[in-house]
Amino acid sequence: MHFVEIGYGTPLLVIHGFCVDHHLLVGLDPALAGRGGWRRVYIDLPGMGLSAAGPDIRSTDDVAAAVASFARKAFGIQRFAVLGNSFGGIIARHLVAEFGDQVLGLALLCPVAVADHGRRRVPPRMVLRTDEDLLASLDQEDAAAYQEMAVLQTPENWARFRDSALPGLRRFDRKAIGRIAGKYPLAIEPEDRESTFKGPTLVIAGRQDHVVGYQDQATLAARYENSTFSILERAGHNAHLDQPELTASLLEAWIARMDELLPLPGGTST
Repeated sequence: MHFVEIGYGTPLLVIHGFCVDHHLLVGLDPALAGRGGWRRVYIDLPGMGLSAAGPDIRSTDDVAAAVASFARKAFGIQRFAVLGNSFGGIIARHLVAEFGDQVLGLALLCPVAVADHGRRRVPPRMVLRTDEDLLASLDQEDAAAYQEMAVLQTPENWARFRDSALPGLRRFDRKAIGRIAGKYPLAIEPEDRESTFKGPTLVIAGRQDHVVGYQDQATLAARYENSTFSILERAGHNAHLDQPELTASLLEAWIARMDELLPLPGGTST
């Protein structure tokens, strides 16, 4: 599985969403660095980015198993944290159920809370700021991909989308994605397997997220004992692109909560 690693220290596994790759979340890295004791590991999920998906990858359960196998090999018995975005949120929740207390903390950014699209509570698609001149200046396919997600159409927002979302959208394995999409829900909801996770948990949702919504995310956050839930205003499914400063602030606070659980230099704990 392809990955990009930044920094040293306690592992933090960062998992992107469907049909994109690790570029989508690398912009969060300054917020995830904490006090400098975090090894940020950005993976490409099977069939996305530079990670191949063989014929054995036929469902979300298969993707989750592959990521769990990667974590075992990469981290061994070391404790680690995990951040999952959108579809990556399903995988992150699976890791919590799979590894239990070995997971230090969980962050979910606009996560899939309900796998069945027909059962999701989502607001209507809404664009709060349009820029017809910007859209007219773009390649037609790029403009269509951007319009599908952008809540705030500005040159700055487009630049973030171009650098973070487009690399994965241009590269994913359509056959593999089709197989996974055909068996999208996990066989067992992660919280039905592990309902006692006590690590610092953060759930971020976008008020204008027409893909996964925000109401189901509130219900999901309530299932985690030590959770913080935040709805970002003027933010869609790519909330971290629409509201980068607010997202960074919330992630920095989550990292700080986990820093308190880690040993200080010299081997003592806080």
